[in-house]
Amino acid sequence: MTGIEIYLALGSNLGDRMSNLASAVQHLSQRLTIKKLSLVYETEPVYFKEQPLYLNAALSAVAKLDPFELGHCVKGIESDLGRQPSFRNAPRTIDIDILFYGDRIIETPELTIPHPRIAERAFVLVPLAEIAPGLVHPLLRKRISELLAAVEGVDGVRKFGKL
Repeated sequence: MTGIEIYLALGSNLGDRMSNLASAVQHLSQRLTIKKLSLVYETEPVYFKEQPLYLNAALSAVAKLDPFELGHCVKGIESDLGRQPSFRNAPRTIDIDILFYGDRIIETPELTIPHPRIAERAFVLVPLAEIAPGLVHPLLRKRISELLAAVEGVDGVRKFGKL
């Protein structure tokens, strides 16, 4: 199988957030060929507000894993890095979301690609637009830069540093 271009979002708000993100990238690089990595951004929690600030980043990579293998891979990395099962939008040591897998559209109980809430998340769109502004969302048929221009909350996404 030749590789396919994928995009992932990374987030952490517990423990050493930068170290958690760096460890996730290091683990991912063992299974994927990482092409681009955004800056790291500090963001306010969105859905469940009573928790620490997040650090967020995005990356593009080439994967030889199928989408379901990739899903298992990222869940395994999250577990290896100390993520504990909890309630939806709970604080976490690491969160890795598959945003896009080429232009594939997958909707199963186990996996939904593209990620269903990309267009409402400034904390995803800001770093993603940094590395792929012209990427077209296969369902919404809009470029990432267009989605970013329309989303609320961009002012709550602040440059933090580099991994």
